[in-house]
Amino acid sequence: MSALRPLLLLLLPLCPGPGPGPGSEAKVVRSCAETRQVLGARGYSLTLIPPSLISGEHLQICPQEYTCCSSETEQKLIRDAEVTFRGLVEDSGSFLTHTLAARHRKFNEFFREMLSISQHSLAQLFSHSYGRLYSQHATIFNSLFSGLRDYYEKSGEGLDDTLADFWAQLLERAFPLLHPQYSFPPDFLLCLTRLTSTADGSLQPFGDSPRRLRLQITRALVAARALVQGLETGRNVVSEALKVPVLEGCRQALMRLIGCPLCRGVPSLMPCRGFCLNVAHGCLSSRGLEPEWGGYLDGLLLLAEKLQGPFSFELAAESIGVKISEGLMHLQENSVKVSAKVFQECGTPHPVQSRNRRALAPREEASRPWRAAAEEERPTTAAGTNLHRLVGELRERVGRVRGFWAGLPVTVCGDSRMAADLSQEAAPCWTGVGRGRYLSPVVVGSLNEQLRNPELDPSDPDVPTRRRRLHLRAATARMKAAALGQDLDMHDADEDASGSGGGQQYADDWKAGAAPVVPPARPARPPRPPRRDGLGVKGGSGSARYNQGRSRNLGSSVGPHVPLILILFPSALTLLGLR
Repeated sequence: MSALRPLLLLLLPLCPGPGPGPGSEAKVVRSCAETRQVLGARGYSLTLIPPSLISGEHLQICPQEYTCCSSETEQKLIRDAEVTFRGLVEDSGSFLTHTLAARHRKFNEFFREMLSISQHSLAQLFSHSYGRLYSQHATIFNSLFSGLRDYYEKSGEGLDDTLADFWAQLLERAFPLLHPQYSFPPDFLLCLTRLTSTADGSLQPFGDSPRRLRLQITRALVAARALVQGLETGRNVVSEALKVPVLEGCRQALMRLIGCPLCRGVPSLMPCRGFCLNVAHGCLSSRGLEPEWGGYLDGLLLLAEKLQGPFSFELAAESIGVKISEGLMHLQENSVKVSAKVFQECGTPHPVQSRNRRALAPREEASRPWRAAAEEERPTTAAGTNLHRLVGELRERVGRVRGFWAGLPVTVCGDSRMAADLSQEAAPCWTGVGRGRYLSPVVVGSLNEQLRNPELDPSDPDVPTRRRRLHLRAATARMKAAALGQDLDMHDADEDASGSGGGQQYADDWKAGAAPVVPPARPARPPRPPRRDGLGVKGGSGSARYNQGRSRNLGSSVGPHVPLILILFPSALTLLGLR
């Protein structure tokens, strides 16, 4: 029995008990060979590491028991622990940054491509119907799409002005072409512009098409722009948040977690998992993006669903040409009523001196109403399925990253450098002071709950963290407002593109045969000065049939013996033409 006593005394510290006693490893491990081997492989100078345990009174963070670390070695291990932790956090979130960046790039490319397809389709259709006449006046249509791109890509302002200016320019060129027998001075064109911008809306030369186009394209562009900006903001905020600033309390806790086992001469003794989780929660609780993260993802999904539903970007882009053609048809069909109102308010212009006027012959392939051409030849693309796929991919990836910040401590502690594996949970582990079992409860949750964390005192979010959360909150508010048809970046956003329930009105508004939604009154826009580029001021070659059927006093209507289609179609061909 006396022979077994030394062996029992040697094995006694290895038996699990209620808690480790100070210096228990010192009685078992007298050599620093394992620590020297591990740190030597990391590039540490072996001259700084004693071959056997020495007194630890000089240590600042690790227990001041027997140790293998000098003061210099301890400081270097503190820096290494910080680098390891920050690297794990950044690596864990790299897929999140990549996901947001990839979604931003794909949605942005898709929206820009849809605008280009829309412009190309309009040019193709109008060129087919009007030929050279459209080419001569293509600049006003190109300016419209340039304004739409500027709103989406750059300023985010002036969308209403872009649309209003387009219709004003179109009217300045179209109205004189309806009356080639008159000369229209600048004052008359100024009166015409002022008359069309009155608040009562008494003169609507293009009917309801400007309002419907404005409603549809504004909601779609506002939603698309807010979604792309939201993805970009999320990518930038996450990228910055993953660069965790390690404060002093966190730095000391990390050293106790993964540095002090080396100083105690037991580098193979893995930290307890509960110990690691408490350290990680304490370090990350004031640096993450909760609770704003969940609301941000909800805003992304809500807006994406709107873009493939009631605020469809594809339908809005593809219908630009249709809305413009419908406006031109309305002007033709109601030219007598519109002209009478204009001449009553602005006076009758002076007749043009005697000159030869010859009606332009329509192109053979364009000798049919524009409405039919739009329905028959409107190009189709695979954009619908692409948008459906983009939204589906976004929905799937959002589901995967929703709990990222709450689960980040678990992810970090899943690394073999940070804690023991779950399969070894029952085995003795490093508790921060020695070998044993970690008995303290794991504290998860908000910053207030971290006050009970036994490993470190939580700190309030620093200024950069507060700023990142504010940016995320602002992006969420912008996306949720865009889902209601509102643009928080526009100071003069009007009410017919906002409000709850507006999505259903929007979805019905563009359908053929649906009753238009009456918009609330808008404040009058200041009149635009007439354009003096020499286009449409004196009028152009009008239709001979149209002129023969009208009287000089504009009070009589077209004779009943003339077929309506023969009257309207040649006029449609000359609306965009020069004399």
